[in-house]
Amino acid sequence: MSAFDTIVAPASGAGLAAIAVIRISGPKTRDVLEALCGGVPPPRRASLRAIASPDGQLLDRGLVLWFEGPASFIGEDMAELHVHGSRAVIRGVVNAVLALSGTRLAEPGEFARRAFENGKLDLTEVEGLADLVNAETESQRRQALAQAEGSLRALYEGWRVGLLQAQALIEAGLDFADEGDVVADVAAKAEPIIASLRTAIARHLSDRSGERLRDGFKVVIAGAPNAGKSSLLNAFAKRDAAIVSEEAGTTRDVIEVHLDLGGLPVMLIDTAGLREAEGKIEAEGVKRALARASEANLVLWVVDASDPQWDAPRALEPCGAARIAILNKIDLAPEQAGTSDYLRVSAKTGEGIGHLVDELSEKASLAVGTGSGAPVLTRARHRAELEAAQAALERFRDPALPPELKAEELRAAAHHLGRLTGRIDVEEVLGAIFGEFCIGK
Repeated sequence: MSAFDTIVAPASGAGLAAIAVIRISGPKTRDVLEALCGGVPPPRRASLRAIASPDGQLLDRGLVLWFEGPASFIGEDMAELHVHGSRAVIRGVVNAVLALSGTRLAEPGEFARRAFENGKLDLTEVEGLADLVNAETESQRRQALAQAEGSLRALYEGWRVGLLQAQALIEAGLDFADEGDVVADVAAKAEPIIASLRTAIARHLSDRSGERLRDGFKVVIAGAPNAGKSSLLNAFAKRDAAIVSEEAGTTRDVIEVHLDLGGLPVMLIDTAGLREAEGKIEAEGVKRALARASEANLVLWVVDASDPQWDAPRALEPCGAARIAILNKIDLAPEQAGTSDYLRVSAKTGEGIGHLVDELSEKASLAVGTGSGAPVLTRARHRAELEAAQAALERFRDPALPPELKAEELRAAAHHLGRLTGRIDVEEVLGAIFGEFCIGK
């Protein structure tokens, strides 16, 4: 990729639509508009223009917007062509742009990457933008929008500024290492800053609600074969997402359904029945079921009311996830006793399903939150950098550590905080971050 290229790509979704947006950015954007649209419209004002190929063939009539750099999303000359959404029109307009010298198709995320490189966005804002594009629920939208608007950047940069203040104090002490009272004075001023920062980072790391909201609250349906797990999944999904059969062991692989429960993302996971497997394929299904249960935020333990097996297998004990015990098929055994701790439902008739949905929504809300509060950690990358910064600040506390090494630990912590927003040394993570985007973003 070269910043000297002018790039083009559709910025709207694929498939048939009334309108499509084609984005162009780079040093020859003005030349492209003059060649295809007969001139450049006033900045930031939509103008209806005929759009023609370089050889004069009319391709479409649409709205043309011109954003002169650096006053654009990307920080360089940019334009958008709003044309009719057929594949033929999109293909014709894109090919007409590519027929001009110095132009090429954009790489995935290249528009956003140029915005980052031109100082229009920091990395946390870019990641928030990616999450906003992929948001499926209202809560995800709110969290992603807050991050895209700079909530995490402001938090992390505030920490970094405080850390640099402490670092400056320690460095000043090193300049006067032969003056004992000066060293003691600057250390006394730096310590409260570092202590406050350690506490703030620890509190931030302890809250996993942002990660759960971004990834979805994972709920595994587990139980013995033929307990009605797949029927329960279908009742939640309100469609036949899983094969249902009276034959035990029908579900061999993991089946996932994504739900929106009151604006909260919930991933419902149907798994193979837990028992001593009778073959290699079923054994693999049981192995995968236990693996997903170990990663779950919540396990729905399902018992067949007509053939109850009350105790969960010992293999589930290490998973540590919260559980909701469910007695299914109550339509077949309405008088089943000894079930006070179980939610009574019938996936077949729908009895009790509403109450189960309410219980599930409540637990998801407590674990995930709503995405409308204080800025929260949302990605594994953030967690890794913050844990590394926190470790450096913990080493700084060692009273036996000489001032020179204390200063080095502060430099390391500042380095990791800087990598969060992209201020320093982040080249190796850029490809992974911008590769999440579609071509036209």
